[in-house]
Amino acid sequence: MSSDHGLRYAADTHHQPVGLEDKGGKQWRKDVENTHCNIRTRGYLPIENYGIVGNLHTIALCGTDGSMDFCCYPEFDSPSVFARILDKDKGGHFSIAPDAHVSNKQQYMPKSNVLVTRFLSDEGVAEVIDYMHRPESNQRLSSKPLLPWIIRRVSIVRGSVRIKMECYPAFNYAMDEHTTKLQPHDDERYFTCKERVEFESKKLKMDLRFICKTSDMPKPDIELKIDETSGKRGLKGPGVYSEFEMHETQEVYFIFREVPQYTGPNVRDPPLTMSLMSALFRQTVRYWQKWIDQMSYRGRWRENVMRSAMTLKLLTYEPTGAVVAAPTFGIPEAIGGARNWDYRYLWVRDSAFTIYAFLRLGFTEEAAQFMKFVEARCNDLNPDGSLNIMYSIHGEKRLDEIELNHLDGYRSSRPVRIGNGAYDHLQLDIYGELLDGIYLYNKYGAPVSYDMWCAVRKLVNYVCANYDLPDMSIWEVRGKKQNFTYSRVMCWVAVDRALRLADKRMFPCPDRPKWMATRDAIYEEIQTKCWNPKLKMYTQSIESPDAVDASCLIMPLVFFSSPVDPRMLSTIERILRPPEKGGLLANNLVFRYNFLTTDDGLGGLEGAFSMCTFWLVEAMARAGKYDRKYLTKAVLMFEEMMSYSNHLGLFSEEVARSGEALGNSPQAFSHLSFISGKLCCLVSFAISYNSIFFCYIAAFNLDRVLGSCSS
Repeated sequence: MSSDHGLRYAADTHHQPVGLEDKGGKQWRKDVENTHCNIRTRGYLPIENYGIVGNLHTIALCGTDGSMDFCCYPEFDSPSVFARILDKDKGGHFSIAPDAHVSNKQQYMPKSNVLVTRFLSDEGVAEVIDYMHRPESNQRLSSKPLLPWIIRRVSIVRGSVRIKMECYPAFNYAMDEHTTKLQPHDDERYFTCKERVEFESKKLKMDLRFICKTSDMPKPDIELKIDETSGKRGLKGPGVYSEFEMHETQEVYFIFREVPQYTGPNVRDPPLTMSLMSALFRQTVRYWQKWIDQMSYRGRWRENVMRSAMTLKLLTYEPTGAVVAAPTFGIPEAIGGARNWDYRYLWVRDSAFTIYAFLRLGFTEEAAQFMKFVEARCNDLNPDGSLNIMYSIHGEKRLDEIELNHLDGYRSSRPVRIGNGAYDHLQLDIYGELLDGIYLYNKYGAPVSYDMWCAVRKLVNYVCANYDLPDMSIWEVRGKKQNFTYSRVMCWVAVDRALRLADKRMFPCPDRPKWMATRDAIYEEIQTKCWNPKLKMYTQSIESPDAVDASCLIMPLVFFSSPVDPRMLSTIERILRPPEKGGLLANNLVFRYNFLTTDDGLGGLEGAFSMCTFWLVEAMARAGKYDRKYLTKAVLMFEEMMSYSNHLGLFSEEVARSGEALGNSPQAFSHLSFISGKLCCLVSFAISYNSIFFCYIAAFNLDRVLGSCSS
């Protein structure tokens, strides 16, 4: 190009924007539009602006602005140490970000749960890498154990950037006071920081340390300062902060951990060195890469399914095999509303679906671990022979619900609750999901034991004796009990799968005549009492003949109904209408029931349920194998639903009409449903409360339908 025209090759403009040199550096920077995605509304990031890191014991939510705003430590159901997502002032946070930047990007490292957040500006690019350590599966844990550390690595990719770090913990759900002290470091041979910060509450002592990596440049000048004014914002103790300049090639590791009680030589408290930090990072990346390489799914949505599978794995509590419904509590189902629940527990329903997802993806070890948890619960039945609908990750039954009235709630959505008052609900549907999971594990995993069969017999006899009782069903309504259609269908599934398992394994079945009679009686009752011939739809319950409910979409998914049975198709057509016209669909998102006409005993509004949308996708994909118009709708809806995941591919529990994420996030049921719908879509195109499971199952079955149709 001729320089006479004021034009240059891009290679000649390393430090200056092409064609804008006449504006001057400062003026040009003023004209650059700020495109960062860390705008806080009334002090809160959008729910979809968070990524998740974890170590199979707990997780942390990391925002696109570099702030860690949620973490319960050291386990999923432990009290929180950071909860700014639930109270912008008192909740506590751990943030690392540049003083100024123009844009930011967030992604996972390939095939891992290591989160990378980049901050870009004309002067430089900073990168924050967040992870929790996971030892490699084949290494000796006696000498190289899991270190339950929160690790945040800050590096400068280009130029120079001024960084601000803030660590303001709030112990025990921001209720406990704590002290903050600068303690001299014991061994400066291994440490680049002169002092570490020690936070001590009455039940927990944690510290913050850092170590620097430099090449030919001096280390960054990092001075940790105690903020004695923290109490003015409602915090129960001081936090610390530091502002420092970093340059290209420099790296700083910040480590937040519980202070080990044992003070002697200990592999769980190794000297902090750069070689150690490099090893922990390498082990963590290799662990996740080796784990996800076991995945057997090779369909057209492989990257999305991979992220859902890795999210499900993050929600698994390794010591017991329990899978939490979501790792968070108190995130609202409607902004400003009161539907703010604690999902840090194992729901029998959600976890049974998880078995299927893991099995279909090839992760048999995870399914086996959960089966051990189930067997232990079956050996600890309630006096009447029933199971609880949910358990803690350790198997406890009592989960008393408490309101944390001192927390403001996400964008003033109160009350914030911990515990879950639904733990003693009667929800008869759980036996269908559980027995289906056991049957599938026997089919795709390993043969179940005789002891497990004896437990199955007890559960099925309980179902036969109690299936006709009114209950709270899948939606855990807090109004009056009803004879819900979904519960009836899943009771039918429980008895049906037990009979199939007995036939397949030739197990002794002395109650076979009773089981067969009960299965047939339930089927007839659903077809006569839960069908509205006038509206041509399956109803929410026997007591609510005019109410439509998305849970009826489960019928073809569990082989209760043919996917093209006229009754099923007319129910699907009813659901496809908008709520104002008696349906459940808005913006191609499905509500669980019509909030305009249904009283669930709670009041207030809620968003569309991600799980229900994936259920509809799968039901239409199965019907699309015989009628192509439903397959076309299923694929379109599925692709649209994928756009409601966040920038990392994570799904929340619900989606508002405005498109924003709502509810606890990420939600296992949403991802499970996604997986199922994807797999279903692929199998027919040649002719396709949880939310991670159904996301996968939808993918799997959609994939299957699309594949069979094309062939």
